[in-house]
Amino acid sequence: MTLPVPVAVFASGGGTNLQALLDREADGTAYRVALVVSDRPDAGALERARNAGRGAVVVPVKDRPPAEVESDILDALQSHGIEMILLAGYLRLVPLRVVRAYRRRMLNVHPALLPAFGGAGMWGMHVHRAVLEAGVNTSGLTVHFVAEAYDTGPTLAQWPVPVLPDDDDEALARRILRVEHALYPEAADYLARAIAEDREAQPLGLLGEGAPEVPELDDAELARITRFAVHGH
Repeated sequence: MTLPVPVAVFASGGGTNLQALLDREADGTAYRVALVVSDRPDAGALERARNAGRGAVVVPVKDRPPAEVESDILDALQSHGIEMILLAGYLRLVPLRVVRAYRRRMLNVHPALLPAFGGAGMWGMHVHRAVLEAGVNTSGLTVHFVAEAYDTGPTLAQWPVPVLPDDDDEALARRILRVEHALYPEAADYLARAIAEDREAQPLGLLGEGAPEVPELDDAELARITRFAVHGH
């Protein structure tokens, strides 16, 4: 397959992860965001897509038969030649036919180290509050393949992030999101290269062990998140 691989990003909100994916393209990636799909017509991610000259489509989910939603999504993906999907704050369960059509070619990112603090209802601030209530000293994020149920697909990569003594949920969320914006584009690039080369992306496991200082990254996002934890691409 010719690079870059055409990607659809699914988002329900403002699209900060989408923006991180778009920004990373400027430095050369194996993926290119060709389409943004949202269940909400007022999602800020749609405006980001249009501003970047990318396709944008709304597929409403509420009060619609699942078969109609599946068909509309699959039609949009096919019409844009999509080979890979990235979930970026998409707050709906991806329809079964879509999951099956893009098995091992669809990623999501979760703001904790799965399987801890995952599952239905565990998203956004709900996750960070649960982490703080549990009293653990490390959280992080998980990039995983999408399966039929929430947060159950195989893990591609994880990165630990410290929980500091004076953290509240907003402080922890900001720290994890900062790493998320750095790591997710690298994971997307890694999967896109595997798809282009017609091979299966190998799980990379827990990355960055012993070095999750974070505050607040950079130095070219910690040298592209430490060259995607030592040559993951």
